[in-house]
Amino acid sequence: MKNILPFMKSDPVVNVVRLQGAITTTGRGLDDPSLAAVLQKAFTKGSPKAVALQINCPGGSPVQSSLIAARIRRLSQEKNVPVYAFVEDVAASGGYWLACAADEIYADQGSIVGSIGVISAGFGLHDLIGRYGVERRVHTAGTSKSMLDPFRPEKEEDVTRLKGWLDDLHGIFIDYVKSRREAHLDDDPAIFSGEVWIGQKAVDKGLVDGLGHLIPVMKAEFGDKTRFRRYGPKKSLFQRLGARIIGDAIGTVEDRAAFARYGL
Repeated sequence: MKNILPFMKSDPVVNVVRLQGAITTTGRGLDDPSLAAVLQKAFTKGSPKAVALQINCPGGSPVQSSLIAARIRRLSQEKNVPVYAFVEDVAASGGYWLACAADEIYADQGSIVGSIGVISAGFGLHDLIGRYGVERRVHTAGTSKSMLDPFRPEKEEDVTRLKGWLDDLHGIFIDYVKSRREAHLDDDPAIFSGEVWIGQKAVDKGLVDGLGHLIPVMKAEFGDKTRFRRYGPKKSLFQRLGARIIGDAIGTVEDRAAFARYGL
């Protein structure tokens, strides 16, 4: 009744968005286009006191990480709604980038946090195709057009160029974390080395603000009568019926591989 009558005070509302899985460019994980409408609703529906992010993310695309985090910050400022992040199993690499979009970050005592670094991994298959008598033929216009071809021997100049890209991306990541967390971070160069910390050690390093879970922390902040509304991407009928079984299976393998880097 009090939510209908304007002269009666409504219970506070916290809108919750779950950010689960790897950050990808394929549409099978977290990406900015699929989260755009979800985040818009979370910041506007029901006059929320805050938006809470439940994060369980091992990282992924740096650009998608940046776009999602920027959208969260933009909506927070436009709607004047604070953001709280709650780390579950892991907020590493791009997952921590997303967490830094929040005004406050909380974690479980067993949460894995950090991995502020950039990685590129692949395979070299030139010996394999050679054993089967397969010849790789590549023709280009432009000396830098063909780089890091897994079917050709690795070139030192390609590795140097790739390392430069990774260093540039790492610098962007570091600058973002500092812009959001510098006042809290411990004076320890290892923070930006790609290392991870668990629970209380992440608090000690200033990567998170405290240990705590979503419902009790939000009720302590906004009152015991706080209500929670959850927002997330809606799956089509075909997706729910398993029409994308192959794509979902591939996405699951990619997801598991990303989490496996942290023993999960």
